[in-house]
Amino acid sequence: MEFIKQHKYPLIIITIVLSFLAFFYYSNSMKEEIDHELDKVLLQNNEENIEEDIENPAIEMSSEIVIDVKGAVIKPGVYVMESGDRIHHVIEKAGGLTADANQLSINLAALLEDGMVVYVPKQGEEENIAASSPIITSSSGSTKINVNKATSEELQTLSGIGPSKAEAIISYRNESGPFKTEEDLLKVSGIGQKTFEKLKENITVK
Repeated sequence: MEFIKQHKYPLIIITIVLSFLAFFYYSNSMKEEIDHELDKVLLQNNEENIEEDIENPAIEMSSEIVIDVKGAVIKPGVYVMESGDRIHHVIEKAGGLTADANQLSINLAALLEDGMVVYVPKQGEEENIAASSPIITSSSGSTKINVNKATSEELQTLSGIGPSKAEAIISYRNESGPFKTEEDLLKVSGIGQKTFEKLKENITVK
């Protein structure tokens, strides 16, 4: 007891120092543990985000659309465009209009849609179109083909329709009469639901 009385103040200081060191050590340990747990949570979230990106690769590609350009353009062909592009954008990508293109027959400001066929007629071609009405421009600017009157070449401007299917369409309407609805095209041999879904927005029976 005498020792404690003689060294009371040094012992108090030592006790305070030891308490401070213990508190400092404990605080650091808690901080390291909390940082470790935060790192684990962040790592788990990153892995989940990566897995979602892998499982849904089409998300980044959803803005791309494919357009088939035909007729009086410098470089007809199939072009990959961006959602929100308009007809004049794909025509520019196709090298622009030819000198004999009928610019009045198309709406250059119309929005493009995936799978659309952009057909630019030549000057004077409108007389033939008026006579047979195989091609119709809707208010949205997309081109529609009258499957009851279109020639084999005109039918082949449709997505998924090649020479054999075009001839099958013509043979069917010659044998069974004109198509009453667009869905009647499914009765043609070789045209299934997938093909019909690709072209239904670009055809008419009237």
